[in-house]
Amino acid sequence: MAREGGSQLRGAELRQHILLAAKNVFLETGFERASMDAVAASAGTSKRSLYVHFESKDKLFLAVLDLVRELYLGKLMTPDAYADDPVEAVALFCGRFQQLLTWESQAQTCRLCISAAERLPDSAKAYYDAMFAVMYSRLAGYLAAQYQMDGPEAAALAEDLAGRTVLPRVFRVLLKVEPAIEDMPGTEAAVENVALEPIRKVVSATLGQRA
Repeated sequence: MAREGGSQLRGAELRQHILLAAKNVFLETGFERASMDAVAASAGTSKRSLYVHFESKDKLFLAVLDLVRELYLGKLMTPDAYADDPVEAVALFCGRFQQLLTWESQAQTCRLCISAAERLPDSAKAYYDAMFAVMYSRLAGYLAAQYQMDGPEAAALAEDLAGRTVLPRVFRVLLKVEPAIEDMPGTEAAVENVALEPIRKVVSATLGQRA
């Protein structure tokens, strides 16, 4: 069913409205089956208006990933937003990262990018940079500042911590071995629907040696 109000929007507001509608269409139908007609109908706008903003489905898809990236990074924040104690801050940051990646909408987006990777390798890279590389960079920067580590050492430690505290559950959710989180994560620096104690144990054992 077409959304009401899309035809009344203009400029940046219409573009944002189209992107939100396109995100839902891509998630519901997959990249290959999604059509510009379906996106226009979902956005409640004309196909002509759609092409004014996005000249192809490929470019629309990349723009949707940019939108997802902005929403995601706003919710992730940086480790210092979670706690004053460095160990607890890192544990909660890793927990938040797991929460965001195992949220149903985000898991669907990840599966979508994997399915489109062969046709649109740039989209897969953009998704990795947004969802993983930025997290590693933020965590590495925090570790370097808190524990007087050089860049390469901090980067390696950040990937190691994420690999042991976050990725196992993410893979299980992506493969539907475990259920995804249904509730949308809020905007506050809070961690929900995540088992934090195992994460705290890994982080404490790793960073406790550097205190």
